[in-house]
Amino acid sequence: MRIIVIGAGAVGAACALSLTEAGAEVMVLDRTGVAGETSSRCEGNILVSDKQPGAEAVMAVEANRAWRELAERLDAERVPGQPSTEFEAKGGIVVAFPPGAEALQGFAAAQREMGIRADVLDAAALRAAEPHLAPEIAVGVHYPDDAQVQPSLAAQAMLARARHLGAQLHVTEVTGAVVEAGRVRGVRTPTGRIDADAVVNCAGPWAGEIAALFGAALDIRPRRGTILVTTAMPQRVFHKVYDADYVGAVGSGDAALQTSTVVESTPAGTVLIGSSRERVGFSEDGLLAPLAEIAAKASRLFPFLRDTMLLRTYFGFRPYAPDHLPAIGADARVQGLFHAAGHEGAGIGLAPTTGALIAHAVLGVPAPLDPTPFLPSRATLQGAAA
Repeated sequence: MRIIVIGAGAVGAACALSLTEAGAEVMVLDRTGVAGETSSRCEGNILVSDKQPGAEAVMAVEANRAWRELAERLDAERVPGQPSTEFEAKGGIVVAFPPGAEALQGFAAAQREMGIRADVLDAAALRAAEPHLAPEIAVGVHYPDDAQVQPSLAAQAMLARARHLGAQLHVTEVTGAVVEAGRVRGVRTPTGRIDADAVVNCAGPWAGEIAALFGAALDIRPRRGTILVTTAMPQRVFHKVYDADYVGAVGSGDAALQTSTVVESTPAGTVLIGSSRERVGFSEDGLLAPLAEIAAKASRLFPFLRDTMLLRTYFGFRPYAPDHLPAIGADARVQGLFHAAGHEGAGIGLAPTTGALIAHAVLGVPAPLDPTPFLPSRATLQGAAA
């Protein structure tokens, strides 16, 4: 079976790897190359700590397990041209200033009921874990299963392994679809038609546009996020640390600017500082306001950051779905068309399980969890994007 995967970000790479390992002939098409867009403009989060109890949390727990197995396998058996994933099982700490302490502890209790490890830290334990935190922070919750990869390298590693097993990569744009009698037969590119038995749409924030080429409807929209990067320094942040406002921002559907604090060190010694969310289409204008808000909030959380030099800033567009669940599986209308998009900021973390669910949908291999909540046929995705 010949399958075209549109998109070579982390989700596309994971789908290509799962499909190739299941025995399919896979061709990956991307207009910019591996991790050229969203997957190179994010933090590489593998989080369970920010997930409200429900379907996405169940998927995040499974994906967290899958990432540990996958990263170990990829890093131990690297082939030529395959970088390290830079997987770090660093754990996460969510903190709250006094007004939000009770809400944070209640949120953690609800997560523990579904099996997520979430340990409330007393003042002494919190200071031992993160000695440079602001002294007025009231409470912290430790999530030992939170982890991280270097997102661009992780996507490259997955796709390098898929190519080693026979998958192909072509840097080209998909300009049209070949659909005959309601069934996918291939795609069109600037250099001609490419035939296939199935197509998997992993185009991230552009997934709605790709779906439309096939006559399908998929309500996936871009949501812009910005990140600051400091110069390298001795390590003073030892976990992924974020304030409790981050959980609310993740779950919000508001189009207006929302910022919350996420701070973490990297193996290179830099500190990544986020994050923002706003629906402004694909606009690159008006970046100063979110960057200024992020910097101010991060400095409140870690006061030493006030005197730290910035190396750079960057932004990217995350694929937003109105109900905050990714679309994974067969299209509701077009046979042979499958989608894996709408993960917003969780695409890196959910990538391996997304790939497994796509292999289940396309090839019938066993699914790691119930795919029903993520099916693209659900009503919230079937209207035209606003």
